[in-house]
Amino acid sequence: MKLAPIIDPGARKPGPKPAQVDLHRVFFLGTALWLVAAIVCLILVLCGINAVKSLIVCVAGMIIGVLLLTWEHFNRWYYRRLGK
Repeated sequence: MKLAPIIDPGARKPGPKPAQVDLHRVFFLGTALWLVAAIVCLILVLCGINAVKSLIVCVAGMIIGVLLLTWEHFNRWYYRRLGK
């Protein structure tokens, strides 16, 4: 193990360049999956199966997904410029 990079930051290798990603697709896909799970849980609740807690978790996942999509919309410029 070499101690030079720990002691002297100038001896470190340069880090990799950040990859340019599209968080909109990721957040939208995750929110869509929570929506599908919520529909399944709603059908189970309507059939008489006790899945109310699961439905609440799915709704919370959709709310978080919408909040993340909103954040991504307003901060897209900041994280997209890091990958250039």
